Amino acid sequence: MLLAELEIHHSRPVQPTRRIALGHMVLPVDPAPGFGGLLLGAIIAQHLDGVDDDYVPDVHRLIDEIATGHRVVQPRLRHRFQLDRHGLSHSTHRLIGDGDDISFDFATTGTDLAQVLGAIYAVERLALEHRRLIVPVLQKAARWRGPIGASMIAYLAGSQTTTLAALADPSGWAMQMLGFELGAEKPSKRLVTKAFRARMRDVHPDHGGAEIDAAKAMSDLAEARRILG
Repeated sequence: MLLAELEIHHSRPVQPTRRIALGHMVLPVDPAPGFGGLLLGAIIAQHLDGVDDDYVPDVHRLIDEIATGHRVVQPRLRHRFQLDRHGLSHSTHRLIGDGDDISFDFATTGTDLAQVLGAIYAVERLALEHRRLIVPVLQKAARWRGPIGASMIAYLAGSQTTTLAALADPSGWAMQMLGFELGAEKPSKRLVTKAFRARMRDVHPDHGGAEIDAAKAMSDLAEARRILG
């Protein structure tokens, strides 16, 4: 299942000019960072290591400028943004869901810098209120040095779980995890704590819970309590 997608059109590496345009975009960002924000962050984390060290401070500066809503003067890092995609090659990046698992598919044909700039340009297409929520995710992604996988997703999302349902609707997932009716009024902190303790007893191996699943279940319950708390 396609969760997010970004198509970046760019000059071929052998061409002397450096141009970028955006193609097809599926970037849901609500609730933030959303699957779109995770994909944009992953593109930066995947490709920033391949960017010349001299340009990296400018990448961070550009990300910060995007959050202000001010127009940034062209060209950016020697690349010019345009609407026309004629004559440009393209790279396509996707976030894919499979059951409860999510993974990235990077089909890169251009330079690393073109991919990073394409992700930043895509943030500019978002409404300002969303932009301000996504920019911190991009800055976190730019500092990431680990593998592009579940640990990075949790880091970018600020979550202890990376299940599809939890990332798509954190509050709804947390309500269901703790046994509250989906769509009901948000429970009080006292009720959340009571439900958390009851569910923890249910899943703990000492009380008959399956030992092989206990660690994940307890981690998910703790994350559900954090979300509702």
